[in-house]
Amino acid sequence: MMDKKNLAFGKLNFILLAASMLIVILGFILMSGGESTDTNYDPEIFNAMRIKVAPVICFVGFVSMIYAIVRKPKND
Repeated sequence: MMDKKNLAFGKLNFILLAASMLIVILGFILMSGGESTDTNYDPEIFNAMRIKVAPVICFVGFVSMIYAIVRKPKND
């Protein structure tokens, strides 16, 4: 049987990691959208949500993922 004290991550680490992954996925979803083709130009590909807000959300998700990995679980 495994001892919980020998695990590298605690329960909170896994919760933070899952939340960070969801934030990154949300950022990528916000970046996706309409497309421009050779015959049809869609100016929506350059709106602020896709080129400013969504990358910042992804960055926050990646930074929080690093924190979730580096965070040391407390010993009870």
